[in-house]
Parts: sequence; structure tokens; C-alpha cells
Amino acid sequence: MPSRYPQFDRSRLQILPLAQRQHLVALDDLLEVGQSPLPFEHAHLPPLADAVVAARRDGRAVILLMGAHVIKQGLSRYVIDFIRRGWISLVALNGAGCVHDYELARIGATSESVANYIRRGQFGLWRETAEINDIVSAGAAEGLGMGEALGRAVAAGCGPAGTAGLPHRDASVFAAAYEASVPATVHVGIGYDILHEHPNFDAAATGAASYRDFLIFAREVENLEGGVVICCGTAVMGPEVYLKALSMARNVASAQGREICHFTSAVFDLLHLSGDLHAEAPKDSPEYYYRPYKTVLVRTVADGGTSYYIRGDHRATIPALHRLLSERV
Repeated sequence: MPSRYPQFDRSRLQILPLAQRQHLVALDDLLEVGQSPLPFEHAHLPPLADAVVAARRDGRAVILLMGAHVIKQGLSRYVIDFIRRGWISLVALNGAGCVHDYELARIGATSESVANYIRRGQFGLWRETAEINDIVSAGAAEGLGMGEALGRAVAAGCGPAGTAGLPHRDASVFAAAYEASVPATVHVGIGYDILHEHPNFDAAATGAASYRDFLIFAREVENLEGGVVICCGTAVMGPEVYLKALSMARNVASAQGREICHFTSAVFDLLHLSGDLHAEAPKDSPEYYYRPYKTVLVRTVADGGTSYYIRGDHRATIPALHRLLSERV
């Protein structure tokens, strides 16, 4: 039986072209590789760089979990260079990450003022952005994950039929990952992203494609012994997806007589954390509920791993890590 409750009729929505939106980020805001506007030093960056180099030398996983803010901060070209140099073996993003990546490739700009557009009921309702839904649905029908489908389309410069092309695909993390055969996975929560507002959103196709990405992610986590996981600006998606995938990978490894315990984890974020970052904060402290702290820095490395907290602006910390890796390779 269908639901007894009335549903919102999406056919009533007014969808406008991106040309009518004021954008907060443009291609000129993207840093070029080597450009570092905020010089940064941190005692934990050199050992983290050493761990990344050792992991890739030994064929171990180096996983980058990143929030969309990394793209909005203009760091796409740095992430692309990490991919092309083979420094990371998988990059995982949330649904907003694919929105900003695609919009940059499509029109050379992204990001809108939520405070401005929510007042008029226009937030997220932009015509070209919804092309992602058609790309994901088509890819899901072929058995592709969400990230692979998006990367293939952007790399080829061909969105859905009738689109004007993707002239700025050189700025796309997903395209670079697809071309380098490095998995780029997308982990969505239904209702989280502006894509889900649109009439062409297919929840079943997106769910299947994103779950396929989760299984791709979990397979890479099986190779994390001796590897590295970096959580960069993702307070919920990254730690939670990683936690479940690690449990699955350890379950299988245990049955095979293996361990996934000796690896390096790092969190790049802005939050000030106090006390011993290798022990859980007390439950009466707000820090206890910060998932990157208790999940990435403490619980998952408690049996032999090493963890680092790198506090700073992404425009400072990511170029600094890139510089150290360049010096070592």
C-alpha cells in the first residue's frame, strides 16, 4: 500500500539556471599547486608525510576523507596533484563535494549564499546542478558507483544529453581520479544535499550508487594495515563511514588470521582540542562528541596505530603537507 501521508509535489518547483545565481567561489579562487598563501609549520606534519611515503612505497592504502569545504577553499588542484602523483589510493567525499566539483567543471564557479537564497526559496534549485542526478542514475544502471559515474562523465566532458559541456574539467577532482584509476567515492545521506530537492532525483539509483561506493571504500580499508587515513574537514561523514568500513575489514581480516591495527591516522581541522588527544575526552566534555577526535584519533588506532591532529586553515595545512611530500619523493 502507498503511504497514508501526503508528499511534497516536486513538479511545482521553479528551477533557475546557474547564470542567475551569485557565486561565492570561482576558478580564480583555486590555488595553483605550489601556491601557499598561509605558510604553515607543525611538528606532526613531517612524521605524517613519512608515513604516507612509506605506505605508498609498500603498496598500502592512503585514504583521504574530505568535506566539501576543501573544494570551497580552493584546494581542488592540490587534491588533484595528490591523486596524479599516486600519493593517495582513494578519496572519499560527501554529496556536497560532488556538487561543488561538478559546478566548477560546468561553469567555472560554485557555492551560493544560503542566507540569501533560503529567504526566497531558491536555495539549491539550479538547473545545471541537477544534471548530476541524471549522470548518477545512468551510471547506477550500468553498475557504477556515484563517484565513478561522475568522474567518467566529467573526464569525457559530456554531461547528460543537451548540456553545453564541461569546459573546466581540469579543475575536477572526480575527473582526475577517474583518469588515474583512483577510486573517488561519494557517501550521501538522503535529504542532505541540494540534489535531493530536484524532480529528477532518483533516490533508489543514488542509494545503490552510493552504497556501491561504500563497498569500494571498505575494500580499500582492507589494505590499511601499514597505511594512512587522513580526515580533512569532515566531522560526520568521514569518521562514520570509516568506522563502519574498518569494522567490516577487521571482521574479515580476523577470520583470515590478519590484523588491521598498525596504521597512521590524522585529522586536519580548525577546532581547538585540549588534553591528551590519544585518550577519549570525558563524556561531560563537548569534545567527546566530536567524531574525528574519538573515532579517528583514539578508538580506531588504540591497538597499535599512531594519530596526529593538525589544526589550521586548509589553505595552509594541505599545501604544507604537499610541500613535505614533494621533498621526500
